[in-house]
Amino acid sequence: MRLEEQEKYVYDRLRQEREKLHLSQLELSFEAGVSQNMVAYIEKGKRTPSLTTLLKLCNAMKIDPSILFLKHDEEKERAKQTVLEIIQKYM
Repeated sequence: MRLEEQEKYVYDRLRQEREKLHLSQLELSFEAGVSQNMVAYIEKGKRTPSLTTLLKLCNAMKIDPSILFLKHDEEKERAKQTVLEIIQKYM
């Protein structure tokens, strides 16, 4: 995956997590201590946040930063397949 695609994935995941928590950009910005414009720009991919800003946003949402980087659905499916293969092997 190219760098631009990875960045877009992280920004999309940030937005998804915020929406899952039913937080507006304004609420998140207030909790994180960053401007609402910054949150909007990050989610749209118009600004690259510093590590500190990204951590502030994650802390405000009470999420592990790794959630933004890992493709959990793919990881879950891979783990599921591994477990099924192990079960079939010993049956």
